[in-house]
Amino acid sequence: MRTGGTRGNERLTASVAALLVALIAIELGTLVALGRLLPVHLAVGIALIPVVGLKLASTGYRLVRYYAGSRGYRLAGPPHPLLRLLAPFLVASTAAVLGTGVALLATGRRSGAWVLAHQASFAVWGTLLAVHVLVYVWRVPRLAADRSTPGFALRLAAVGAVFVLGLWLADEVALHDRFT
Repeated sequence: MRTGGTRGNERLTASVAALLVALIAIELGTLVALGRLLPVHLAVGIALIPVVGLKLASTGYRLVRYYAGSRGYRLAGPPHPLLRLLAPFLVASTAAVLGTGVALLATGRRSGAWVLAHQASFAVWGTLLAVHVLVYVWRVPRLAADRSTPGFALRLAAVGAVFVLGLWLADEVALHDRFT
């Protein structure tokens, strides 16, 4: 088990969650002066996309393995019942927030239906995310820092790669003068 199996997947999920918490904190911080910090808001929003993709991949992998009857994942047990109920709504609202943000960026709009859709999806997403974070945040530092489970370097590389990809995407969008 070079990747650490069930424990490795749990640690990958926690590691990418730690990065997400940091990026989302920056994103939320831009809301205090959005007019002035809009370029930062857009850059971080774009950078979040591949990071969210890795989080969805790691949790999706756990879901598939658990429901496919994988012994290790069955022994680890199901996710928290409240989060199993909220997960589809959190995934959908995450897609809505990121999708409407990309639509705003692509259209160059600063008002209208896309803005309202972005704000509404943000309100739903923020509420669901707060519940999700409150359930799991206490475990993240310990799991993300665990070097004893096989695959630590691979997990670190995966998280680093999606972060660098996100920065590259944000830079590419900025180079095409979309932040003005």
